[in-house]
Amino acid sequence: MTEYGRGPGSEPWHPQDPLYGDGGWEGQQAQQGQQSPYGGRPQHHPQEPQYGDWSQEQQQPGHDAQQQPYGQGQGEPGYDEEFAGHAPHPLHQGGWDATGTHGHVPYAADPGDPYGQQPVAYGGEQPDFYGTDEAYPPPVPPGRRRPEPDPEPEAPAEEEHAVLAGGGGADDDEEHELRTRRERRGKKPVKSKKGRTGCACMVVVLVFGGGLGGVGYFGYKFYQNRFGAAPDYAGSGNGHQITVEIPKNAGGWEIGQKLHEADVVESAAAFVSALQANPRGKSIQDGVYTLEKQMSAASAVELMLSPKSRSNLIIAEGLRNTAVYTLVDKRLGVAAGTTARVAKKEYKRLGLPAWALNHPYLKDPLEGFLFPSSYAVVKGQKPEAVLKKMVSQAAAKYQELGVESRARSLGLDSPWQLLTVASLAQAEGTSHDDFRKMAEVVYNRLEPDNPQTYGRLEFDSTYNYVKNQSKIDLSIAELRKYDNPYNTYFSKGLPPGPIDNPGEEAVRGALDPTHDGWYYFISMDGKTSKFTKTLEDHEKLVNEWNASRKKN
Repeated sequence: MTEYGRGPGSEPWHPQDPLYGDGGWEGQQAQQGQQSPYGGRPQHHPQEPQYGDWSQEQQQPGHDAQQQPYGQGQGEPGYDEEFAGHAPHPLHQGGWDATGTHGHVPYAADPGDPYGQQPVAYGGEQPDFYGTDEAYPPPVPPGRRRPEPDPEPEAPAEEEHAVLAGGGGADDDEEHELRTRRERRGKKPVKSKKGRTGCACMVVVLVFGGGLGGVGYFGYKFYQNRFGAAPDYAGSGNGHQITVEIPKNAGGWEIGQKLHEADVVESAAAFVSALQANPRGKSIQDGVYTLEKQMSAASAVELMLSPKSRSNLIIAEGLRNTAVYTLVDKRLGVAAGTTARVAKKEYKRLGLPAWALNHPYLKDPLEGFLFPSSYAVVKGQKPEAVLKKMVSQAAAKYQELGVESRARSLGLDSPWQLLTVASLAQAEGTSHDDFRKMAEVVYNRLEPDNPQTYGRLEFDSTYNYVKNQSKIDLSIAELRKYDNPYNTYFSKGLPPGPIDNPGEEAVRGALDPTHDGWYYFISMDGKTSKFTKTLEDHEKLVNEWNASRKKN
């Protein structure tokens, strides 16, 4: 029999068993209208102690002191009348059993259990009062009760939007009734399914809406980048000037990026398009340009192609360092002589190669290394930075041309001497062809046993360098009397170092001289030179030049 009399218990013994049934069984079977195995009468044992007396002395759990004794059925004859001649069965605590085991004894009703008083017949069907969701839970015996777990915290119910909530009606009434029942049992109400559905719909709408918006935005940007016109300002600027430095070997996109960063053009792509559309666009060079902010890309290209925009410091071929220092001072806006003093003091830290250091009797250790080119020099820069940039470019160019590696193949002691030859060719020559012939003149006169000069160069330019002048009317007597290592009329061989800053063409001429036997040269018009192999031929040209000067 299950707990509290709710369902059918153990199966009854087989009817052929001589010990079939007891008082408790008969009491249950009688209610179902079944025939008693003992002639319709319960089995009695008057000589045995009654359950009522036993329960008062040795009451067991599940037994009640008010339970009726087995031998006293209602309206049934006693034991003495029916079974006086039979021997009694052995008594076992808790019931009779022919095998000596504990028999099945029905539990008496529990006064504390209101459901235990329900009369239930074995094998009979009884309605289950706990089978629905609305019913209270069935009672649990005290020994099996456990404390209820704390309810899990739930997120606060969101207020339902009127559009998502829909109409009311019977569903709302049923939902309200379920919440009321749960509240009576001390449980938190279940969150409304409609509220959750509404929130889910809202999330789906937001996700899909955001996704469509993102796809649209990036699609538009992709179309603009691929097929749309690049952003571009209109007009020729807003009147605010700005200086932009374009690095060497910069391509169109890099130039456009520089201009875009300075707010000269609105986009680099617009500048590249304008550069490609202009036939002279590829001629834009590195340097410093003075432009205006917010220019159209086409107007920026046009201005960069104009000499008016160029703000670079131009170092011409053949300039002496004294002239370069003056130009740098003016461009930086510093006091005259500032750059020259920095050069004299810091020359060893400006990037000269090892072969250009530690030469005696030099007038200026940096002579020959302020390479002729275009430099971005603006106010605010330091003289050291400007000089370092020039020296760096000269060293790179000389390395590229092979000055250091080819000096000895030309009969010279060092690349320093080769650079000096290039500076002499630059000072006396006027073109590339002149530079090659002039270099041959130098190499031929350096031969100590040459029959024309016997090892003397006799260049007017060396005397002018040491005097820091540029005269052409010099007497031979004056030239031969001035004692100075740079005066090649007085001293044999090369001067101590370069006498100017030779350009690339002059250096190439010194690296690849002619081999025609030239010893003498003269410039008749200041633009071209004439070369001769003997002194006699040279003097004829000198007389012609003097005659032309007298006429003019």
